[in-house]
Amino acid sequence: MQFYLRPVEIVAQELLGKLLCKDNVVLRITEVEAYGGPEDSASHCRFGKTPRNEPMWGAGGHCYVYLCYGVHQMLNIVTGIAGEGSAALIRSCEVLGGAKTVAARRNAKMGPTLCNGPGKVAQALAIDKSYNFHPLYERGGLTLRDGEAPASIECAKRVGIAYADEMDRSAMLRFIGKWG
Repeated sequence: MQFYLRPVEIVAQELLGKLLCKDNVVLRITEVEAYGGPEDSASHCRFGKTPRNEPMWGAGGHCYVYLCYGVHQMLNIVTGIAGEGSAALIRSCEVLGGAKTVAARRNAKMGPTLCNGPGKVAQALAIDKSYNFHPLYERGGLTLRDGEAPASIECAKRVGIAYADEMDRSAMLRFIGKWG
């Protein structure tokens, strides 16, 4: 559990290569975005604690799932100590196991685009808001396990945050793992 109780920028980078496991599905995390607490104008916590973002305010190691555009579930991993309001959005994954299950859940063809977006990741894992507060470090349901760390990490600007202040829009808080 200590892994999660650190600053979101550190945990987010170290999530790259970790394995999200549920049922027979195993996904390697390949891209994440870090969102800080109320001081980050791109964060859901920018206006304080609400019923929607309440899971973000808990201790690290739990899930925060929200509905985006009324269509896509988005899986986040809460980081830091209780009261910080920080989480890492899981933007993209590589399917390592259960590809047929993922394709069926997504009603999609097999291939590299099965989990190349945050909505696709949650759909692949059959995750919805009922997973809010779910502890990733306990057996059962969705778990996070160690995997192969990337050979390098590319940093980029977060996407889809036009509403945020210029400083937060420009922050290099999207992390993309590179293997091989």
